Amino acid sequence: MVIDSHQHFWYYEPVKHEWIDDDMSIIRRDFLPSDLKKVYDENDIDGCVAVQADQTLEETDFLIRLSEGSNFIKGIVGWVDLRSDEIEAYLEQYKSFEKLKGFRHVVQGEPDHNFLLRSNFLRGISALEKFNYTYDILVFPHQLGAVLEFVKHFPNQKFVIDHMAKPYIKDGFFNGWSVLMHEIAKCENVSCKISGMVTEADYKTWTSRQLEPYMDLVLNAFGTKRTMFGSDWPVCLVAGNYKQVKTLVTDFISELSQDEQDDIMGNNAIQFYNL
Repeated sequence: MVIDSHQHFWYYEPVKHEWIDDDMSIIRRDFLPSDLKKVYDENDIDGCVAVQADQTLEETDFLIRLSEGSNFIKGIVGWVDLRSDEIEAYLEQYKSFEKLKGFRHVVQGEPDHNFLLRSNFLRGISALEKFNYTYDILVFPHQLGAVLEFVKHFPNQKFVIDHMAKPYIKDGFFNGWSVLMHEIAKCENVSCKISGMVTEADYKTWTSRQLEPYMDLVLNAFGTKRTMFGSDWPVCLVAGNYKQVKTLVTDFISELSQDEQDDIMGNNAIQFYNL
């Protein structure tokens, strides 16, 4: 089964989605399951994990509603305020929704580089394991030092790094990112999504050859059992179509065994998110 481990839905609202700048104007519209189903039928994708794009409980409820009418949405990564004193009550409230598999906070947007290490956030993360929820780590490379310390706090919590920690591919930044990614990968409860690359490179001039060192680093560090394919649709559309994004990964892993390819293209996501 081929699973896209990372994509989004939204009703476009200029204020809510102000992060979609003029260079990304192609995605200033609604993106819903009916749009994605057509894309998946054309690209032989069996299912997906829908990930939050807005930091509200309404966003989590929105994704739950969409999943109830779309069988191909196999799992949801929602948002809840992990800093809340009432975090366990929120998690208890959500546990009846089977497709809700975990949560994410947009840490990349936090001005504090050590946001992940705040005591109230750590307390919230500590509650996730009790409810068997995963946590998606969304950060920039300059936050990876905090990520390393953060994941060491929770050796039994299932973590996955989104978009390979968004390396600054356009600027050729590699070494500092790669050193920290290798260190983080030593924590065996941490996985990584090969996703979001084309939008960290130049939208118009990226090449597969330019992206291969980054994919190679992730594959070598995390291995074929802790690496998973994700498209980052519809954000990826600002730099390429879905087929290009999928082919980028399938071509890169084509020399691996069939079992290893199957793991990266679906089995690992199924196991990680308990789909």
